Amino acid sequence: MNDVKTNAGTEPESNLPKFESAIPPEELARLTDDIIGGLKTVYDPEIPVDIYELGLIYKVDIADDRSVTVDMTLTSPNCPAAVELPGMVENAISSVQGVGTVKINIVFDPPWDQSRMSEEARLSLNLW
Repeated sequence: MNDVKTNAGTEPESNLPKFESAIPPEELARLTDDIIGGLKTVYDPEIPVDIYELGLIYKVDIADDRSVTVDMTLTSPNCPAAVELPGMVENAISSVQGVGTVKINIVFDPPWDQSRMSEEARLSLNLW
């Protein structure tokens, strides 16, 4: 569902290149947790569930210079919140101590569907 990645650490596949991070592991873990916490403060204005639990966040990449790139989607390409949501996400991540520049990419591949939601989101929306 939600994929938080860094350009650091080792990839799970042995044939992939391995990356060492300039960010100490404890700091990288804190940044990751705090970024996810920030994302959980952003709600789609039409749905009473945060965007992280909705499965709108596809990837978070934390670079060695502490810049953060997020690939996210919207519930539909015609989402009325398309103008405001990326700015809300950027602000939430920028407020995390130690984060550098933040870039938000809106992607529609793969398209979002309800299967991307967490159990918490399904429970909140009575979608069982």
